[in-house]
Amino acid sequence: MDDESNILASLKGVLEDEGYEVETAKDAEQALLRFHSFRPDITLLDIWMPGEDGIWVLDKIKTKEPNAVVIMMSGHGTVETAVRTIKLGAFDFLEKPLQFDKLLLLMEHAFELKRLKAENQYLKTELGGDEEILGQSLPILQLKKLISVVAPSNGWVLANGENGTGKELVARSLHRGSPRATGPFIAVNCAAIPEDLVESELFGHERGSFTGANEKRVGKFELAHRGTLFLDEVGDMSSKMQAKILRALQECRIQRVGGETSVEIDVRVIAATNKDLKKEIAQGRFREDLFYRLNVIPLSVPPLRDRREDIPELVDYFVRRYSLGKTKKISPEVREWMLSYGWPGNVRELKNWCERACLLSQSDWLESPDGELEASSKGYTLADGPPVTDDKSLKSARAAFEKRFIIQILAENGGNISRTAQCLGLERSHLHKKIKGYGIDVQSIGHTIGNSGGSN
Repeated sequence: MDDESNILASLKGVLEDEGYEVETAKDAEQALLRFHSFRPDITLLDIWMPGEDGIWVLDKIKTKEPNAVVIMMSGHGTVETAVRTIKLGAFDFLEKPLQFDKLLLLMEHAFELKRLKAENQYLKTELGGDEEILGQSLPILQLKKLISVVAPSNGWVLANGENGTGKELVARSLHRGSPRATGPFIAVNCAAIPEDLVESELFGHERGSFTGANEKRVGKFELAHRGTLFLDEVGDMSSKMQAKILRALQECRIQRVGGETSVEIDVRVIAATNKDLKKEIAQGRFREDLFYRLNVIPLSVPPLRDRREDIPELVDYFVRRYSLGKTKKISPEVREWMLSYGWPGNVRELKNWCERACLLSQSDWLESPDGELEASSKGYTLADGPPVTDDKSLKSARAAFEKRFIIQILAENGGNISRTAQCLGLERSHLHKKIKGYGIDVQSIGHTIGNSGGSN
């Protein structure tokens, strides 16, 4: 807003040359109307105006929109006036005649502040946690080492792992260790965006661009500018969404729905999936060009069953978190069951179980909710229940479980070592060593299965 037509024209021309969309007003009343209809990201206000002045407009704007970014201008400014406008919530104060380089730099800083505030609010409302990757098992130590090597670069990462393994925690660790750590981290659940809202969610839209677009909206790509964009569940994207994301990633530019100009984006992309994307490509469900665009640095997140030695540390962490300040002890029976259960939902399932148990346990002992221990163990049961051993060490418990589990899978495969090794994901020679080490009689297992089969 300015009452001098030549200044308005100059400002409009310079800002439009820089790619900004600009609306102007010559007096206070018109400025307020334009502000509420145009919904600008940044407002420039001249202080001295006929009628109501710019300070009056500033006060009205900040009363309605406390987070609005307003830059004040004046050719007759004093220190007292500048201090007054800052106290009223102005972002900064510029003296006339304007230095356009200084103005553009100030606007760049203002946009950066808006992005950081949006990211901070997103983290507070949507994520609500600062969980780290816990565990000291070999798979987790290898994962942490790889993260420490990859994080400081700007290389794009494709993380593969089952649901609930903590792929987003991995993405956040990569972001925290990167040169973009002070920038935004924006997560997008690719499987959750409705088909008709893909462009609006990802790229934003202008006011009035479609029915219901009552105000301008900045999309996820633009929010992640100079930060990290986490594309979760990329294997579940529709073909339409794959094409739009690929184009944006190739061009490093997006265009809001209803917009006439493109917006440059600078993002580091971390993608995640629980699917084998090469199989998806072979079956025509995933674009090969997008896969190679994302798969710069492949990374695998292990399931909980492959890192059972981390379960006690995870349990202790979750119990401290959800016990509401009360001390909760865990019985040997519950710990033993936790080590033997398969946790198909991985760390997420373990966390949910701990939270539920902490809330429902009435004593100082952590108890399984009624009947849950028995019921949930059916998903990964052994014929004789959880492993029992006289030696109460964790190492002994793991060995007892592993022996009984190998016996169960051998029995399910009629004593066939090759099929059992394939089911367990082991080399045949490695399985042979374990069978010998545990003293397992494979012939008796096969004989028992054969007899039972003949009696049916």
